[in-house]
Amino acid sequence: MRRILPPVPTAVVVVLSLLAWPVVAHAAGEAASGAAGAFDQALARGPAFAAGAAFVGGLLVSLTPCVYPMIAITVSVFGANEAKSRMQAAGLSSVFVLGIAVMFTALGVGAAVSGAIFGKFLSNPYVVGVIAVVFLGMAASMFGAFELALPSSLNNKLATVGGIGYGGAFVLGLVSALVAAPCTGPVLTGILLWIAASHRILLGTGVMFAFAMGLGLPFFVVGTFAVSLPKGGSWMLAVKWFFGVVLAVVALYFLRNVIPPLQHVARPGTTFAVISSTMIGLAVLLAYVHVLAEKRGAKHPSWSKPTKLTSIPLGILGGFLLIAWVQLPKAELEWLSSESDGLRLAQAEHRPVIVDFGAEWCGACKELTKHTFADDSVRSEAGRFVAVRVDATDEDDPQVNAIKGKYKVVGLPTVVVLDSHGKEQARFNEFVPPERFLAAIRAVD
Repeated sequence: MRRILPPVPTAVVVVLSLLAWPVVAHAAGEAASGAAGAFDQALARGPAFAAGAAFVGGLLVSLTPCVYPMIAITVSVFGANEAKSRMQAAGLSSVFVLGIAVMFTALGVGAAVSGAIFGKFLSNPYVVGVIAVVFLGMAASMFGAFELALPSSLNNKLATVGGIGYGGAFVLGLVSALVAAPCTGPVLTGILLWIAASHRILLGTGVMFAFAMGLGLPFFVVGTFAVSLPKGGSWMLAVKWFFGVVLAVVALYFLRNVIPPLQHVARPGTTFAVISSTMIGLAVLLAYVHVLAEKRGAKHPSWSKPTKLTSIPLGILGGFLLIAWVQLPKAELEWLSSESDGLRLAQAEHRPVIVDFGAEWCGACKELTKHTFADDSVRSEAGRFVAVRVDATDEDDPQVNAIKGKYKVVGLPTVVVLDSHGKEQARFNEFVPPERFLAAIRAVD
C-alpha cells in the first residue's frame, strides 16, 4: 500500500491573494475576457467577486489532508450527530462555523488596521525577500519536504474544548480555527497580505468572513445532513500540488518587484504565451501521472517521484512566465514626474490635470497603469489633460509626503482629477475599469 504524505498546509491568490489568485483568476481571466490581477482584479469586478474568490479558497483548504480528516470527528464532538432534529443539527453546525468565522475575521480586521505599516515594509527589498522565503517554505511543505501542523498531543487536547451544545459548538469553532491555522497558512497568509495592502477594514472583514464560510461549509453539510465524506486518498496530492505551485509563483511575483531582471523575462507576442501555457499543460499532465502512481494498487508506483519532481519546476516556471506575459505593459499616457511642473503647465495652457499616486508595492496601481490608463479610449480623452504621476514608494520622502498631504491622500492607489481651474472634480481610491474612468474625465472641462 502506498503511503500518503503527512498533512501539510494549503496555499493561497485568490491570490485568486495576487498574489496566489493571479494564476487562476488573472491568467484565465485574461484569456477569457481581458481581465487581470490577483485579488485586486477580483475586487475590480466587485467586492462580491473578491469574497467569492476567498470563499473558494477556504473551501479548497478544507480538502487538505490536515483539515479534511477533522470534519467528521469535530462534528461528533459538538453533538450534531446526536441532535434530535435536523433543525437542531443545523443550528449546532451553524454556531460552530460562526466560531471559525469570528476567529478568522478578527485576523482580517487586524491586517487591515496595520495596512499602512505593511505598505511601507513592502517597499523594502529585504522584507519582500523574507516574505518570498516564507512562501517558498510553505510551498516546499506542500510538496512534502516537511510537515507544518500542531503536535498531535496538542490537537487532541484542543479537540476536547467546548463540548456539546450551542456554547460548546461556538467555542469549539474558535479553537478549531486555531488548530486548522497551520493548514490554512498559505491561503490565509496570501489573503491577509492582500487585505493589509488594501488598508480597508470593512472589505477585509468581508473577505475573511467569506474565507471562513468556505472553510466551514463541509462541517456544516456533514453536521446538518449527516453526509458521509469520500475517504481521503491520493486525490489530495493533486490539491497540495496545485497550491504548492501557486505558492511558489506568488513568491516569484513578490521578488519580481525588487529584482529587476525578473521584470523583463516576458516577451510580447503569442509565441511566448503558447510556450508558457505548454509548460503548464505538461506540468499538469506529469502531476496527474504522479497522483495515479500514488493510488493503491498502481501499476507503476515508481513513476510517482520522477513525474512529481519534473512537474513542479515546469509548473512554477510556466505559471510565472504566463503571468509576466499577461502583465506586459501596453502603451500608456505620457506622465510628468513633477507635480509642480505639471500644475504650472496646466495653468499656462488652461488644461485639466490627472494626478496619479502609486507605489511599487501597490498591485491596484499597476492594474490601473496596465488596463485603465493604457486603454485607447482613455488615452485619447486624457490627451487633453496634464498627467502627473507621484511615486509614493518611499513613504519617508518629505516631498512625497507634502504632496500627499496637499491632496489628502490616505491610501494607495489614489487618482485625483482636477478641472482647468484647479478644482477637484473626481477621486478614485481603488482600481477602476476604463469605462468608468473614461466617463469621469469626459465630464471634466
